[in-house]
Amino acid sequence: MYEVHAYVCHQVTNIKYSLDKLWYIACLVRGMTVDEAVKQLSFLNKKGAAYVKDAILEAQELAVKQHNVEFKSNLWIAQSFTGHGRVIKGVRRHARGRMGEVRYQYCHYFVRLEEGSPPKDYYKRNLLTPSQQLDNWMEQMRKRKITNSI
Repeated sequence: MYEVHAYVCHQVTNIKYSLDKLWYIACLVRGMTVDEAVKQLSFLNKKGAAYVKDAILEAQELAVKQHNVEFKSNLWIAQSFTGHGRVIKGVRRHARGRMGEVRYQYCHYFVRLEEGSPPKDYYKRNLLTPSQQLDNWMEQMRKRKITNSI
């Protein structure tokens, strides 16, 4: 059996920032401890880094106050991702009576913190050589069955 650890999910909605820009910041902190993520985000010179940092710190406080986590430094970021928010379309005037469309994009940020230490390698690398990968694939192909056949 495996150990069950406490976890907390938190979200920050309607961030006035591009989803695509925030996605890079969300990927940066995945798999880090909370302390390491806050340290890295403090030095990241992007507007979205402040939003992500605040969300992680809020989630850390929630974990301690409401989810019975004993030590707030014993948390790591299990999931960190972004979602689409509202897009407000505006009008920008151009010369000679023409108009242009302006999009004001909002996004949401989601984070899940888990208790314990982070895994050694969050983004799992394939430790097999190319020939071993080919052998595994060939074995899978040979084991296939066509359902409802003779």
